[in-house]
Amino acid sequence: MFVIRYDVAMLFSTPRLTVRCMRAADAAVVAAYRNDPVINHFQDWDLPYSEATFLERLAANPEFDTIPEGRWVNLALELDEPGGPVLVGDLACHLHDGGHVAELGYTLRGQYQGKGFASEAAGALVDHLLATTDVHRFEASLDEENVASMRVLEAIGMTFESFSRQSYPIRGSWEDDTRYAMLRDDRAAWLARPDTPPSDVQLAEITPDDAYLWGRLRTHHSQERFVSPMALSFRDALFPEVIDGAPVVPWLRGVVADGERVAFVMLAEVTEHHPEPYLWRLLVDRMHQRRGIGTTVVHQLCQQLADQGHRTLTTSWGEGTGSPRRFYERLGFVPTGRIVEGETEARLRW
Repeated sequence: MFVIRYDVAMLFSTPRLTVRCMRAADAAVVAAYRNDPVINHFQDWDLPYSEATFLERLAANPEFDTIPEGRWVNLALELDEPGGPVLVGDLACHLHDGGHVAELGYTLRGQYQGKGFASEAAGALVDHLLATTDVHRFEASLDEENVASMRVLEAIGMTFESFSRQSYPIRGSWEDDTRYAMLRDDRAAWLARPDTPPSDVQLAEITPDDAYLWGRLRTHHSQERFVSPMALSFRDALFPEVIDGAPVVPWLRGVVADGERVAFVMLAEVTEHHPEPYLWRLLVDRMHQRRGIGTTVVHQLCQQLADQGHRTLTTSWGEGTGSPRRFYERLGFVPTGRIVEGETEARLRW
């Protein structure tokens, strides 16, 4: 995943990036993106950020061939472009507790965001530290509204650990703090997770004897604003809401892929008061996402519903960063134009 190069300026590289020490020549570019209000909105450096500030920090952190312990250091992310190397952003790293804990951060220039550079670089930094140091634990701190940053951390295997209210001082105010973390073994498990489509996917009945095992399914924290956790889905199945004068009737199944519990699905069944099947919940465990499991489950549901004589399936989704909208639209769901309890309603026909 990374290549260690033993020259002082360059620490390692990724498939697309060179990760190196900062240089004085980077000052103008760094100051420009750190003063960008979109980029610095969730960051804690003092504003305005000047080139002199950058150079003072650089002087305190001369070039190194291994990441030093006890202070924050910034590493340049350089991309080879046709016109020559371009600085696209930086990684931040703080080794502490005897070099056994590493805190991570990252900043990307606006035009290079959304292209996977942050997760590519952060993952390579983690692997570099695992290969060259005794780091045991990785940590990151971010604003609860910074969903894009959550997705970077989740993409490298880090998970939500805690939330504390107004505990982090930034520019004269107290902000909420969300903490992510990952252990050395967590990274190994993340890299070893299955990443190909399963050969066999089955819908399994959830019984009193194994409900607790299905309850362990977990989506990413950033997705919980769109996908309810298992505990909430079980609660809603036990105490279904009343719609159009009658309680919804839940039909729920676990999803087994190649013999492993990987997902959960729940429908609102057709009744006298609810004449159309509704896809109420679909959760794929974080360790099994991007394997096509969700698509396979929806196709199986549609076939099952078609066999029962139904010709449509409705669902709804929340809008915003990380919304499942694109997933459902790729399956053929079309918005109906209705907003139901703040969510976009959509229908699939066959």
